[in-house]
Amino acid sequence: MIKYVALYRKPADAAGFDERYFGEHVPLVTATPGLVRCEVAKVARVFVPGFLGDTEPYLMAELYFESKDAMKAAFATDEWKSSGANLAEIGGMELVAMFSAEVVEDNA
Repeated sequence: MIKYVALYRKPADAAGFDERYFGEHVPLVTATPGLVRCEVAKVARVFVPGFLGDTEPYLMAELYFESKDAMKAAFATDEWKSSGANLAEIGGMELVAMFSAEVVEDNA
């Protein structure tokens, strides 16, 4: 299993961002073929202040796929492309760091 992680820093208008992120973006992402699971969490506390510089982490999204190939195929779909366009429209691209990580152990 592999996951795609998006870590967002705090937006200037958190309430406005949340409204559009959860109301528009998340439904587009969850419609992506091949997506196994989507988890979105608000960062409650940073245990090592300063680790991320002056960035205040705000939100983390974890998108799970069965394999690298499944993730690559999902990224080629119209649904994924629509979610990316939406994220750019709502201002999230300026707030986010994205990376993929192979799941070493799944205790679910």
